[in-house]
Amino acid sequence: MSLPAFPKWHDKHGKTVACTEKVKVMQENMTELFQTAQDAFEDALLMGCDESQVRQFLLQMMNHLENPYE
Repeated sequence: MSLPAFPKWHDKHGKTVACTEKVKVMQENMTELFQTAQDAFEDALLMGCDESQVRQFLLQMMNHLENPYE
């Protein structure tokens, strides 16, 4: 189990987010999210759920995130 490499984060205009603290928070949040998703995925498999169905649902959840700042 390994987290993918972090990208260089960009703002909505394509400019790199250079603030060290912002990048640190992003990395911490993404690491926590990954670990939570990994734990839920493993639990689902241990309970006998179909791997491909669980993966598909996790993708759907990410696609349903809403931007409250628009």
